Amino acid sequence: MKYKRLTKEQFEELHAEFSTFLASQSIDKGEWDTIKLEKPEVAEQELDVFSDLIWEGVLNNTSYLEHFSKSHVFLFHSQEKHIQSIVLKALESTVDFMNKEGLQWLSENMFTDQVEIHLGKKEYETDRNSAIFKLITEGAILSDGQLYLQINGIIQS
Repeated sequence: MKYKRLTKEQFEELHAEFSTFLASQSIDKGEWDTIKLEKPEVAEQELDVFSDLIWEGVLNNTSYLEHFSKSHVFLFHSQEKHIQSIVLKALESTVDFMNKEGLQWLSENMFTDQVEIHLGKKEYETDRNSAIFKLITEGAILSDGQLYLQINGIIQS
C-alpha cells in the first residue's frame, strides 16, 4: 500500500465508486460477500488497492495546501517538479492562528514587523504525490489556493 487505507466513513461515502471498482474486476456483491468471509486477506488487498487509487486521484488534482499552527501559517503551491511555500510567523507570542481572533490579527498585521514572511521552493525528494501525501499526514489540508495566491500577489507586486 502506497498511502493509507480510507476510513470506514470514507468507504461509505465512496460506496458507488467502490462497487464500480469491484465490477471492473468482475466481482459482484455476492462474490464480494464470499471473499470477505472466505478470503479476508484478499478483501483487505482490494480495500488497499481501492484506497490507493482514490488517494492517487486526489493527489493528482491537488495544487494548494495549507497548514495552520499556533504561531505559523504554511501555504503550499504544489507544481510538477517542485513545491513553493509561503510561511507566515507571528512574532507576537499571544497570537494563535488556530482561532478566529488569531486570523483576524494576521489580516490586520500581515505586513508589519509583527509577522515574518518566508518564501521557499523545494524540489521533490520523492515523487510529487508522496510529498503531498506526507504534508497531509503532517496536518496540511487541501485548499483552493485563495490565501496563497492573495499573499503571493501582494508580495510579488
